[in-house]
Amino acid sequence: MKVSFVVALSFAALLPVAGAGEAPERKVEGSTITSLRDPEARLQLPSPAHYVGADRWPLYDIADCELHVFVEADQQKKVQRLYWVQFEQYLPNKPDLHHQYDSPRHLTIGGMDFYVDTWTRSVDEKSKPGSDGEHVRELIARAGYQLPKESMSVRLVHLLDEEKRKELMIIYAEGLEPTGFSAADLRKGGSAYDRWAEIEQGLIQRAKAAVKITQ
Repeated sequence: MKVSFVVALSFAALLPVAGAGEAPERKVEGSTITSLRDPEARLQLPSPAHYVGADRWPLYDIADCELHVFVEADQQKKVQRLYWVQFEQYLPNKPDLHHQYDSPRHLTIGGMDFYVDTWTRSVDEKSKPGSDGEHVRELIARAGYQLPKESMSVRLVHLLDEEKRKELMIIYAEGLEPTGFSAADLRKGGSAYDRWAEIEQGLIQRAKAAVKITQ
């Protein structure tokens, strides 16, 4: 499920399904997430990444969603880099639902294959009500941080099962200010769209370098 500014991860399993208000299962120590299932892995982010918090709820009443958010920010608590890790699975009462990703681009991290997508975004663009993106924004705001006015994000999605009902999603995002361009400038039809391929490639490589996965 598409999100905005961050590194994010999503997984799930055929174990008891979370209900509203159920506590997150994965453990966080420093900038490392330990997951005992779906997948069984350690996810290590850069040491400067500060843990903002976690949330777990039935996303749109169709999926068990658990997310964890980390940020790197300046002294004014303005976010420079954001990492969003999400574990997700469709609920048993939705047997006909399957994740669908069609990006031709892939990356391998820790022996796992990830679909790769990128986009730019303005902070004024609203998140869909009840979405995972809305939950992330609320966590960041409650912690007193401010998202950049313009950002660029890369989404990495690993599907855990052949049925494509469980996923691990990682979203990494950066503020666009250092590039000198706006989100609109870098989109197709924008004044700097011819620069996006180069900027995007750097973003993808930094995301890959930032996330270490040990199975």
